[in-house]
Amino acid sequence: MKKLYTIIFLSMLSVLITNAQTSDSPWAVSIGANLVSVQDDSVDASTGFGVPSLSLSRYIAGGFSIGAQYNLNSLEIDKIDADYNSVDAILKYNISEGDIFPYLFAGYGLSNFQTDSDSEGMFPSTGAGRTYLGGAGVSFFISDNWIVNASTSYRSSSEKGSFNHLQHVVGFSYVFGAQDTDNDGVSDKKDVCPEVPGLKEFEGCPDTDGDGIPDNKDACPEDAGTAELNGCPDTDGDGVADKDDACPDAAGSVEMNGCPDSDGDGLADNVDKCPQEAGEASNNGCPENDRDGDGVADKDDACPDEAGDTTNNGCPEFPEKLAAFMKSENSTLLFIVNSSVVTDESSAKLKELTDLLTTYSTVNVVIEGHASSDGSMAYNQVLSEKRANSVKDALVGMGIDASRLETIGYGETKPTADNTTAAGRSANRRAQFERKVQLRVVE
Repeated sequence: MKKLYTIIFLSMLSVLITNAQTSDSPWAVSIGANLVSVQDDSVDASTGFGVPSLSLSRYIAGGFSIGAQYNLNSLEIDKIDADYNSVDAILKYNISEGDIFPYLFAGYGLSNFQTDSDSEGMFPSTGAGRTYLGGAGVSFFISDNWIVNASTSYRSSSEKGSFNHLQHVVGFSYVFGAQDTDNDGVSDKKDVCPEVPGLKEFEGCPDTDGDGIPDNKDACPEDAGTAELNGCPDTDGDGVADKDDACPDAAGSVEMNGCPDSDGDGLADNVDKCPQEAGEASNNGCPENDRDGDGVADKDDACPDEAGDTTNNGCPEFPEKLAAFMKSENSTLLFIVNSSVVTDESSAKLKELTDLLTTYSTVNVVIEGHASSDGSMAYNQVLSEKRANSVKDALVGMGIDASRLETIGYGETKPTADNTTAAGRSANRRAQFERKVQLRVVE
């Protein structure tokens, strides 16, 4: 009969196969061996070793589990062989959770020390007693689903035919029942990607591109890359991920968004219209136009058609001495009344001007002729033109190219003094020099 009960119990166990263990894997079944030691001085009893020791439990919450356990053993009491079995309801409390976790437990059940082989039933009245128990144990995870258990408990069973005793159990538990939505073998509680099948080594997350970086940490989950670039590829090896590289097939620099700057003008090749020739960003990376070839771009060249100097805004060297001459009294030549003849005094001034124009060979001048108000306006206009031409002829005679000289007559229209006085009219009979506004380089 005892065998029949054992078979029934084991069959129930194989169907239920449930045993609570932790919050992550709430169900577990345990099997092991047990030692029983009677704690009663009134009898002489040996320590018995027996198998199996079976238990079932289910994790509830807050570290607590409920379950049942069953044990078989045999020992000698007062030199009489006794078959021992027990069944208990257990309340267990996990002190902590982890790969190793200690626990406390307490329970209530029946313990039987059967010495009469003719007794029927698993717990005959002659040897069975109600039992209160309490103990402690520790569990070690050896894999995700398997645990090694060791526990000890004190069992109080003082009814007639039963004894207070210690029970020690060592065995294995199989834990399961954790929810795994994506069926990847990693429970939802531990699965960082609970709805996408993944790998255990990546906490349940997939590695779609197989680069060793899980998709949840991979900035480019579809393209294999490196850890340094958060899982993104770098085709040209310039340290800029392809997804951020404006020139993914040409090695460049971070400053240029992954593009090269072949001409070193500070403009990346992908936006430089003249990538092989250094230019200005304002001109799309191309050199500025420089018609006179003086190294000063036309847009910055005050004299774009005359080669000059960068320090002079692209214009030829400024004729300081000529400018001083023009501002002095020497630039004014006086004539006698009704005459266009250059005087000796004026010739001396023209000799000085000739030397200056020879030095500044690219400068052109304008010769302005004037007259006083004596005579008619028409007469004075012609006279002013004659005076300007006389000065031009004198300069040409001294070696100045006529193409550099321009004449104009103003008649009596631009007096510098009062024409109502003799002194004023004398001052207005003159020829003056003016530099052209734009200097021209003679090529």
